[in-house]
Amino acid sequence: MDNSRPKKSLGQHFLRDENIARKIVGFLNSEKAGYIIEIGPGNGVLTKYIFARKEVPSVAVEIDPGRVEFLRNEFPGMEGQIIHGDFLKFDLSAFKSPVAVIGNFPYNISSQIFFRILENRNIITEVVCMIQKEVAERLSAGPGKKTYGILSVLLQAYYNIEYLFSVTPEVFYPKPKVHSAVIRLKRNKINELDCDENLFFRIVKACFNQRRKTIRNSMKKITDSLVATSDLLSKRPEQLNVEQFVELTRLIQSTI
Repeated sequence: MDNSRPKKSLGQHFLRDENIARKIVGFLNSEKAGYIIEIGPGNGVLTKYIFARKEVPSVAVEIDPGRVEFLRNEFPGMEGQIIHGDFLKFDLSAFKSPVAVIGNFPYNISSQIFFRILENRNIITEVVCMIQKEVAERLSAGPGKKTYGILSVLLQAYYNIEYLFSVTPEVFYPKPKVHSAVIRLKRNKINELDCDENLFFRIVKACFNQRRKTIRNSMKKITDSLVATSDLLSKRPEQLNVEQFVELTRLIQSTI
């Protein structure tokens, strides 16, 4: 079995450009982190620069057993730091100190990874990642833009998001059919939203799943007895910023 070939089933596209790899790792301000976790190290192009940061312990989580074998041979001095596992099922509770996450995320599961990051937002203080350009634009988009959506709101509630730079398909093997981009997420100072956070998540999802409807119509999935009056209810979801979604959540809370 050839372990060196990227697996289409896992959405593997290996970065081949060392300058871009150094640049990505350079954007990670890991000094305040207790650990660095790399998601999907693949051929190790980022890994060697991450492991070189001796001041912060790091681990690389890889789901592909062939890649794990390759990486353990490539980095023999990193015993115990290359973990065979699925980040989506990875237990982060063992990391009691702040965690920084980095990686060239598999594009087919990038949204799932971001929801996992949200679940662990009180542990994960920073993320630097390469994802599909379209997704990067969506996550960093503000209200009023067509790309503004569920993850835009949920992530921006807890993280400041920077679109760092774009990456062309030519620097990967195999070449993806889409362009890529690198973004950075930094945890903001909001520990808890000023509302029921579970309801906030439900409301944001309900609104954008029917994004052409007004907020009032979208809320019929949350409550059947919405008699409140507010200018927010006549708007569409892409018109509301994070603070307005928090305000909306408090309004709905008072009626159910």
